[in-house]
Amino acid sequence: MTRYILMVFAGACSFGILSTFVKLAYREGYTPAEISLTQALTGMLVLWMLLWMYRKNRTAMTAREWGWLLLTGASIGFTSFVYYVSVAYIPASVAIVILMQFTWIGLLLEWCLFGKRPSLLQLITTALILTGTWLGSGLATGGLAPVSFKGLLFAGAAAFLYAIYVIANSRVGKQLHPLQKSAVMMTGSTMGILLVNIAPLIASTHFDLGLLKWALFLGLFGTIIPPLLFAKGIPKVGAGISAVIMTAELPVAIICSHILLQEPVNGWQWAGVALMLLSMLLLNAPKLRR
Repeated sequence: MTRYILMVFAGACSFGILSTFVKLAYREGYTPAEISLTQALTGMLVLWMLLWMYRKNRTAMTAREWGWLLLTGASIGFTSFVYYVSVAYIPASVAIVILMQFTWIGLLLEWCLFGKRPSLLQLITTALILTGTWLGSGLATGGLAPVSFKGLLFAGAAAFLYAIYVIANSRVGKQLHPLQKSAVMMTGSTMGILLVNIAPLIASTHFDLGLLKWALFLGLFGTIIPPLLFAKGIPKVGAGISAVIMTAELPVAIICSHILLQEPVNGWQWAGVALMLLSMLLLNAPKLRR
């Protein structure tokens, strides 16, 4: 079990560095649509190439399995695109705090979709997470005001989509090899991003070697390493515990944005981050004990 936990942890850390480097790509004039599409496309091509090289890991899939995996992939593709849009309006350290709301959103979705009512403990920890969000965003001290409301909305939408991805990934394609599962999901991710950005992408004039550089880097850490690790680790660990482990993305993102982008992070914000992490640990304490 330990190695599967480490897989989920490494995937979360890999995701954590993305927002900082996306903002660096923005400084070179690239757009969220260009970055997210080339990142997903790079990951898709590499994963299918690996699957072709290791054909023994491929098994037959039904049309239903294809459909659910493509939709699951589309959810993480939309997550990346919407999240990248959010960091164009708000600091990366704030965007990641909002993204982490996927934990309690996942509880709400499981209640609505599968009838799993939240317990008193879950309601208490949700309140703690929201308190931590208020502190972690910097709004408690007014140090980051004014914060773009539009950016917050995009980050919130990314959190909702991320929750869908975590739930779906834990339930579909369990019998498939992680490489095959990741390749199909990344195909869905690429198709989804292309579908919602077809017009600006056709008009784009930025498809050059500079964009290729970012596509390779972000593809490696955003669409190749994490999906492979999550596809292998999340079904073994479970959605609840995986959600706790994936919060490692939060401090990694804030540290990277502070070091590379010089975004200010004060003591109250770190207190909020610590409260969120402890809340998410408490949220899944029964599962962790089991």
